[in-house]
Amino acid sequence: MSSSESPVRKQRKAVKRPQSEDPDCSAAAAAEEECGQQQQQHAALCATLRGEDASVRLLEDLVFGAEERLAERLTDSSVFLEDEDACSVCSENSGSESGTQPAGRSAAWEDEEDEQEEEIDMTHRFLRDFKKSEAENKMTKQRLQQRLKEQFQKAMGGTPSWAEATDTKSQKKEHESEDEDDEDLLRRTGNFIGSSDSLPKGIIKMKKCVNVNSECPGGDQLTSVQFHPSAQIVMTAGLDHSVSLFQVDGKSNPKIQTIHLENFPVSKASFSADGEHIVATGLRNKLFYIYDMMEGRVVPVTSVRGLNEQRVSDFQVSPDGKYLLLSGSSGYLHLMTTKTREVIRSMKMNGSVCAAAFTTDSSKIYANSQEGEVFIWDVQSSKCLKKFADDGCVRGTSLALSGDGLYLACGSQSGVVNIYSQQDCLQKLEPRPLKAVMNLVTAASSLCFNSTSEILAIGSRADDEANRLVHLPSFTVFSNFPQFQKKTIFQTRCVDFSPRSGFYSVANNKGHALLFRLLHYTDF
Repeated sequence: MSSSESPVRKQRKAVKRPQSEDPDCSAAAAAEEECGQQQQQHAALCATLRGEDASVRLLEDLVFGAEERLAERLTDSSVFLEDEDACSVCSENSGSESGTQPAGRSAAWEDEEDEQEEEIDMTHRFLRDFKKSEAENKMTKQRLQQRLKEQFQKAMGGTPSWAEATDTKSQKKEHESEDEDDEDLLRRTGNFIGSSDSLPKGIIKMKKCVNVNSECPGGDQLTSVQFHPSAQIVMTAGLDHSVSLFQVDGKSNPKIQTIHLENFPVSKASFSADGEHIVATGLRNKLFYIYDMMEGRVVPVTSVRGLNEQRVSDFQVSPDGKYLLLSGSSGYLHLMTTKTREVIRSMKMNGSVCAAAFTTDSSKIYANSQEGEVFIWDVQSSKCLKKFADDGCVRGTSLALSGDGLYLACGSQSGVVNIYSQQDCLQKLEPRPLKAVMNLVTAASSLCFNSTSEILAIGSRADDEANRLVHLPSFTVFSNFPQFQKKTIFQTRCVDFSPRSGFYSVANNKGHALLFRLLHYTDF
């Protein structure tokens, strides 16, 4: 046994306890003396084991006293982390702080049965109702959970909002915000154009809405569809002898009124420039009707002074509201005043008239002949300002002018649509088209520019789904319209854009007026 003493033992020997005559003090002294003897024995044992370990000294202090040193250790918690486990914890913490991931510990116990899928007995009386066939007597726990989820969704009528994934919720919120935008759009009927960035080419953002005339479909093919110039109203007309008005809300489009014209299949119907009247022509004679929307009465116009025609079916309304341009036979165009309802002048072109249009300021008339020639007339003098051949056209079928005065579109029997610059048509002897759109293979019978002149709608009544939207000024066709997975448009009879391009409508041969919401535009 070594005679060396530990520092703790020497320290305790150096301390002299005062003696007291009090019995309690004597008992405390005796207990302290006994404790000192135990410490001496422990110190001797540590010396035998060749030195005292730091952890042994710590345990000694905790068990046998050293209150002051214990208090110091309590204030400095790092002292308690002197063992190997504490050091490993410190190293892990320092590793995580420095950005390195600590090495994962291996499991202390692995059960082979954990890897096996637990199978549930589906013949139990509480579970048998979830079986879909007799072969499902056993089912894995994961499959049963999926079956319970399906049953819950079926009972709830879908996934409740609290159970939806984050992505699904965000998509739903975007859809709801879209609907709110549409509702906000339909509350605005002001005669203005909101500022927006130019329409991108390639893919046009749009969605299919309820048909315009879903409450009252046409009994025969439609011949006309047109949006009111200032109100949220759309008009349809067709060979079922009726003209109908609908309020556009994109959801139900309630019917406002239907006017039946006895024995009068409507060839074309159009709003007046101020939107207070509807003019409708027929297929059989030169009789036409004017419907006064303010007074709610139909006025038949049996004869027009100065009009020597057997039949009038096509016409154009001037933007200033002063004239009606009636297309007659043998290449005649008749300019009739809306105030006195008489022809004030007539213009004659070579061949037969297939289409005509006023410029935005109502000062000129562009007309296309079936022989493929384009004529430009001055309204005031009735003089022909210019005549040129539509490039590559054998037989003309349609014509349209953009509202900003930039473009002229001419359709042909072959389906080619030539787009010209109006300035080139006036200044150049033989203007060349800016672009020849060849996406139709049948006669281009319908042409229409939108209000911003960023879209040209082209359609053909000779084939199903023959409807395209051309982006301007890139002169490219939007690739996502129409959708070819299923037929929706059928044969295009007439097309039109709403006053601020928020909606696009197509009248077809099935008696339906399709409605599409163009999401790029924020106004009606």
